[in-house]
Amino acid sequence: MGERLTEAIRSLKAKDDAQRALQSRAVDTAESLLHAKWMVLAGAENSIPLPFLVILVFWLTIVFVSFGLFAPRNATVIAALFVCSVSVAAALFLVLEMESPLTGFIQVSPGPLRYALSALGK
Repeated sequence: MGERLTEAIRSLKAKDDAQRALQSRAVDTAESLLHAKWMVLAGAENSIPLPFLVILVFWLTIVFVSFGLFAPRNATVIAALFVCSVSVAAALFLVLEMESPLTGFIQVSPGPLRYALSALGK
């Protein structure tokens, strides 16, 4: 609906400079509202459901506890389990960071997205 509104505003014929300026402002406002709508829709939905995350963490905990129970108690095994657990934790952290690419510890530049939106708007 927002795209149709923007196209309808652009299809209007301006008779003088004042109407052209108002039409330009209306197009800019409609595009900024459309952009805000897409940003809200993109940020409103969680891509990773909480029950899935809870079950995954529980499963990984059980796996590491079972490895720890049946492994001999020496420094090499403890170091290997520690390195593996840190690796799994880092992987989970990265997956959760990818859920919100424009905010957080690791951020993606919004420049290419803005360029693509401006190219689509022309």
